[in-house]
Amino acid sequence: MEQKLEHLKCRLAECGSLAVAFSGGVDSAFLLKTAHEVLGDRVLAVTIRACVFPMRETQEASDFCKAYGIRQIILTVDPLTIEGFAQNPRNRCYLCKRHLMQTILAGAKEQQAAFVAEGSNRDDEDDDRPGHRAVAELGILSPLREAGLWKAEIRELSGRMGLATWDKPSYACLASRFVYGECITPQKLVMVEQAEQLLLELGFHQTRVRMHGNMARIEALPQDFDRMMREPVRPQILEHFRAYGFTYIAVDLQGYRTGSMNET
Repeated sequence: MEQKLEHLKCRLAECGSLAVAFSGGVDSAFLLKTAHEVLGDRVLAVTIRACVFPMRETQEASDFCKAYGIRQIILTVDPLTIEGFAQNPRNRCYLCKRHLMQTILAGAKEQQAAFVAEGSNRDDEDDDRPGHRAVAELGILSPLREAGLWKAEIRELSGRMGLATWDKPSYACLASRFVYGECITPQKLVMVEQAEQLLLELGFHQTRVRMHGNMARIEALPQDFDRMMREPVRPQILEHFRAYGFTYIAVDLQGYRTGSMNET
């Protein structure tokens, strides 16, 4: 792991100046902080504000940059205006990622950053990730993957660095909560964001709320099933989810997992 970290630092030093696509998650936070240690003020964090990202994520990304004195720009994008995106095809992630990365590239160019990097790691190679194709096509760097770092290693290294993000739950954009072919609308995105925020506030830190028509399918860690079913938690979930607009609320017995919409 130490050799991987040194490889990463050497790769970042070669860049000279760098813009990091910064979501505030575990991977991009580790990449940004490491790049800042290597390159100092020649590093720029570029964060996207969009309806597919919860407001708390944008705020946490901003707080992180302020805490470490890292220069940041926030760019606003509306993915629902991307041709084909709202219809939620199987290449939705590709369409969105390409558009977002093009926006980040433009912002980086204005700030005179020589390269743009994003935070995918070795674990991301094991799932269907059309967004990776967009990253490769646009010449975006993936230093963590190049260094061979796995998620568990990034968490461990983040903990050593004292980053609060070291144990932050994994996160993916809200558009990933919908069955392919189901139209994505602002209202549906708000419903999912509200539902997941409620679960977070109730103490369930690794969850997904997948939307199937008017049904919410909750993915949670199996060890959380028992508490989710008990009073007063279960009635709270039912009451609030129905207020958000869901008619049916179900718990997926397979539990939380990434890429579950790719299973069918």
